[in-house]
Amino acid sequence: MNEKMNFLDRNEFNFEPSNEVKEVIKNFDYRKLCFYTRIYDQGKKSIFSVYLSELYDIDEHQIILGYGAEDLLKKTVHYFLTLGGSKTMLIPKFSWWYYKSIADEVHGTTLQYPVYENGNTFTYDFEGIKKMVDELQPKILLVASPNNPTGNALTPAEMEKMVDMVPQSTILLVDEAYASFLSSDASYVKMLIEKHPNIIICRTMSKFYGLPGLRMGFGFIGQGEEMEHFAKYANMYLGYDRLSEDIAIAAIKSDAHYREIAQVMQDARDMYTNELGALPGFKVYQSLANFILVKYPIELKEALQKEFANESYKVKFMNEPGIDTHMRITLGRAEQNRKVCDIILKIAKS
Repeated sequence: MNEKMNFLDRNEFNFEPSNEVKEVIKNFDYRKLCFYTRIYDQGKKSIFSVYLSELYDIDEHQIILGYGAEDLLKKTVHYFLTLGGSKTMLIPKFSWWYYKSIADEVHGTTLQYPVYENGNTFTYDFEGIKKMVDELQPKILLVASPNNPTGNALTPAEMEKMVDMVPQSTILLVDEAYASFLSSDASYVKMLIEKHPNIIICRTMSKFYGLPGLRMGFGFIGQGEEMEHFAKYANMYLGYDRLSEDIAIAAIKSDAHYREIAQVMQDARDMYTNELGALPGFKVYQSLANFILVKYPIELKEALQKEFANESYKVKFMNEPGIDTHMRITLGRAEQNRKVCDIILKIAKS
């Protein structure tokens, strides 16, 4: 890795892990690595899934673990698109390219549903989604909340509205990789998975808790025979990485550390909105994640890219139709955010 480069293009973490995480790594008992976990003798998957069960007040059997949320998304799509019947998945118009990629791997069909720009945010088109679901009877309806790269999110009430409008034969797959930035209250998860047998909610340690290199994801599934079969497919018999389990638990227990970092990110959102939003031809969108989407005059693209490179900064210039005049900027440390803003101001005013 280029140590001098400031990577603000992949929504990674430019801060320090919590002291609790550092202590777990420093004091980890290496002898744990010499044996499989014995927790599967109790019919459970992991000390991490047991911890999550207690934290969220959710039956441990309704928790799945994976090699990041990426792994859980891939397993879900591969499993449900190869059951027989529909091989169609619906995804947002503006979303992570990986969704389509994993459906392609099992020869699935991916179709996009409408996402509309609405003032300084983006909105899922519920009426348009309902129409597509009724006509196409997809096996999976995927929603991201918050969505990457648009930054918009669903309220718990909107999420329930979404699952209510699909038949039970359709799986509502919710990618909540960035959800902890919204709120520390996740009580709606228990309500949704207990009420709806056809919902899967995926989360990760990569974003809010800043551990993308840990590759630890977790999810929650509805109840029923179909989900029981999926859980057997998705979960590992001999347990999970013993060190990663301990680190993940330590990170969640040190939530206050990450809430302080989230405030630094909020300060950056305000700065970008106030300073870049005032420039002619620029628009800063509301974001509920660890990045912000900025629309800029396309004639400035080459100069912006050159100046970012000169200053050893990297942001994401979008190239998808409809948002190809936008850049997505990861929210980093205060000095990094200030530098990015200054680079843009310099080019815009030159």
